[in-house]
Amino acid sequence: MYVDICIALGCYFYFLRMKKKIGLQLGMNISMVMGGMAGLLSGILLILQFPFHFTLITVISTIIGGITGGLFGLLFNYQIFVMGATNAIVIGLMSPMIGTVLEMPSVYVWFIQAVFILSLLTIIIAIKRS
Repeated sequence: MYVDICIALGCYFYFLRMKKKIGLQLGMNISMVMGGMAGLLSGILLILQFPFHFTLITVISTIIGGITGGLFGLLFNYQIFVMGATNAIVIGLMSPMIGTVLEMPSVYVWFIQAVFILSLLTIIIAIKRS
């Protein structure tokens, strides 16, 4: 989870520098990907660590996702802020439910990490092409 936080902070400052090159549609995708992945990863990783604190983990993952999606959305405009925050809140609400039913949690966590990295690479390539 520490590595994910460092990656998200690094991406935030990179997107802040490249803000002028990023269009609104790409900005919306960035906000939704970063907020959604923050909510998903935090919910799953926390519920695997603390399986008997379902309600608290749901609230924490929802807050983490909403704040992350909102911060990335505020880089561009308020409509993207609302879209990123609401998408991340919904994913943050559902992610602990996914984490509780996993039969092979390590495989799923590695899969979600790989999807997160591939999403970031796709966004960086799209920024460079814009």
